[in-house]
Amino acid sequence: MNNKISSRMRRRGALILVPVLLIIGGLVLRAFFAPPPPPKAAPAVPATLVQVKQEDVPNYLIGVGTVQALASVTVKARIDGQLERVDYAEGQDVKAGQVLAQLDARPVRAQLEQVQAQKARDEAQLANARLDLDRYSRLIKEEATSQQILDTQKALVAQLQAAVQTDEAQIHYAQVQLGYATITAPFAGRTGARLVDPGNLVHASDANGLVVINQIDPINVVFTLPGDAVQAINRAQRDGRRLAVLAYGRDGEALLARGALVLVNNQIDVASGTVQLKGRFANAQHVLWPGQYVNVRLQLGEHAQALTVPAPAVQRSQAGAYVYVIGADGRAQMRPIEVLQIQDGKAVVAKGLAAGETVVLDGQYKIKPGVPVVAATVAAPAPGAAR
Repeated sequence: MNNKISSRMRRRGALILVPVLLIIGGLVLRAFFAPPPPPKAAPAVPATLVQVKQEDVPNYLIGVGTVQALASVTVKARIDGQLERVDYAEGQDVKAGQVLAQLDARPVRAQLEQVQAQKARDEAQLANARLDLDRYSRLIKEEATSQQILDTQKALVAQLQAAVQTDEAQIHYAQVQLGYATITAPFAGRTGARLVDPGNLVHASDANGLVVINQIDPINVVFTLPGDAVQAINRAQRDGRRLAVLAYGRDGEALLARGALVLVNNQIDVASGTVQLKGRFANAQHVLWPGQYVNVRLQLGEHAQALTVPAPAVQRSQAGAYVYVIGADGRAQMRPIEVLQIQDGKAVVAKGLAAGETVVLDGQYKIKPGVPVVAATVAAPAPGAAR
């Protein structure tokens, strides 16, 4: 009895197991032969985008320079004497001819009066000698005197005339010396520290002088550029155009003054391979000061209607410069370019781009060719406008 029950149970279990195995096998076969699911679309990468601009861009040569006074003089005494007074303040702006100091003029004035008196004596003697000459000239006609006496008198008149001329020269010299007792500014400029105080005895041979005056308006900036820039500078000057020179602070950001090129030195320094240049600047506000270091830009001209992108958009590889361009399909393309110059945060592109194209400014490290890109922010089209 039990055997019959067990047999029926085994047959019933087999009937249940077979359909289950068939279902499992079908699922396995379906999973094996089913086509793979479509790949998921790559997410768009956010990046800062800008457009390629077409604009006029200044063409600069950049150097480092030093501000120099247009003229500098150490004011010295030209005669020996005691310094009576000083008529200027340290650091004062003075005009040409302005009195700076006064020496004790009494010894020189006494010399002048002495030679003036000597001239008066010699003139009196000359007048008397001429009267005698006139008398001797009349007597010789009457044969009342000898020719020797007449000739001697003529020589005496000539001698006294020469003495009067010598006296006039000595008077002129004494007047000049007296003028040196009053010390004046040779040109307009700014005084420095006072080097001698009143009461001191000064000499014409003193090395230090009384004060240094620097002419600082206008003022010069001397700077250097590579020697191979000379030809480009000469070409820019061929039409007689004066080239603009811009002086910036040491940080290169603040424009201090705008002037003009006045000198390209007539030789290149063989030791450094550089050429010296000089720019001249109006300096009424004294923003430039002698001895100051400045960054200098010499403007040769401009690149007319050049294609520009912000400098950070330009990337470098072993093959050269490139940018990521966003195509009409919104995907990034790696585009090789030729960069003409980079300055003021702006790259001038000679080849590889067209005006109006969209390039990646920031976020390139997340981008690969073919990846869709979406604008993260709206950036300024070209920072660092030419100054």
